[in-house]
Amino acid sequence: MKFTPEHMSELNLLLQFDISSSATGIKVHHDASKEMQEAVQRLYEKGLCTLPDGGYLTDEGIEMAEHADKTLRVLTS
Repeated sequence: MKFTPEHMSELNLLLQFDISSSATGIKVHHDASKEMQEAVQRLYEKGLCTLPDGGYLTDEGIEMAEHADKTLRVLTS
């Protein structure tokens, strides 16, 4: 199985959250790219963030964002 473009959009969006603070969320505005709007909706449907336009990461979302961050750091080192 490979990462799809949709997976990549979701991973990139997870990287936008500040994982050092659970009190910091994001909002994907209506003028964001369709790709980002769809990615945040999918993250919400998967239970990784609290609102369909972003909000805060759930506990599982924090875990996934940490994995995404670690993966990126390893691949770029």
